Amino acid sequence: MRRVPIYALQPGQKVGKPVINGSGQVLLNRGVILTRNYIDKLYRLGIVSLYIDDGLLPDIEVNDIISDKTRIDTIKHVKDIMTTHNEGQSKRCGASILASKKTLSLVYDIIDQLLDNNNLIVNLIDIRTMDDYTYAHSVNVCVLSVLTGISMGMVRSQLVQLAIGALFHDIGKMLVPLSILNKPAKLTPQEFEEIKLHPGNGFNILSNDTNISRNSALIAQQHHERYNGEGYPGGLEGEAIHLFSQIVGMVDMYDALTADRIYRKGVPPQEVYEMILGSGDCLFKQEIINQFLKNIAAYPAGTVVKLSTGEIAIVIETLPGYTQYPKVRILFTDNLEPVDEQIEISLLEHRNITILPSFRKFADKY
Repeated sequence: MRRVPIYALQPGQKVGKPVINGSGQVLLNRGVILTRNYIDKLYRLGIVSLYIDDGLLPDIEVNDIISDKTRIDTIKHVKDIMTTHNEGQSKRCGASILASKKTLSLVYDIIDQLLDNNNLIVNLIDIRTMDDYTYAHSVNVCVLSVLTGISMGMVRSQLVQLAIGALFHDIGKMLVPLSILNKPAKLTPQEFEEIKLHPGNGFNILSNDTNISRNSALIAQQHHERYNGEGYPGGLEGEAIHLFSQIVGMVDMYDALTADRIYRKGVPPQEVYEMILGSGDCLFKQEIINQFLKNIAAYPAGTVVKLSTGEIAIVIETLPGYTQYPKVRILFTDNLEPVDEQIEISLLEHRNITILPSFRKFADKY
């Protein structure tokens, strides 16, 4: 199974993972054979990539780190909250978030599922429709933030505060016009100033509910602050930024860059991995980056890569803590001839073999 951009999909290919919208509706189920009509409809819905099962990895499953049901239910819950409350009702929105047993139940499910799995590696990039991007993004930021918190040794009460703040870090965007949020072109300076109001608005919304901790509310306010002081809205620097806010700010950037959008293809995970790694003690604290990246596959399972030997391979496994050195299966020789036998190489054990930079055209084709 591997992720393929919409422009490279072909009729006859088989869907590898269900395509689900923010309302929990299954648009295409696993095993469905793609037709040109299906591909065109996916494009119109703003879906720009799909997981397909084409036999390259028949024995490898690309699994999510939480259950499909929990992810779907949480996306739907966030969508319900952020679409039910219009601008005139926003002052009462905070009370509707944590007073809900549904919110806490979903947060507990996410934490429990991550705590129960001691060998978590993020291989999957979830497929999102254009209209559901904000809700799916919020859930993914929550999951990856909790995963980072676990790696840092946080206790359960801290994880709950982190999860709630991460889940609603963009709640202030309820007050931003959709014409700005969904604009496919570059924002004007005035539009960007409007966007920059959402952290403060989010803090005010969350602070309206006395059941929400100040630490959770601060995440909404500070997730665009940067360690070097060049973020917004307060230009905070270093440890003046709450630890939870630093975690969510880093994860927010990672998820936003790797996600496909209708107006651009997501940046390959390995490139974003390098960008985050290189931002240590500048954009984000190095210690937090290290704890985050040790569970993020630089090359997710199913990624087609070119090796320094000239061979073409596909990633099949990554070990926690060694996420830049996956195990790969050779597909083609250096002359692009299909291999006759199954050969697997651990790049952790063969450090003299490396993965060459971005290889998109070949990967998309095959």
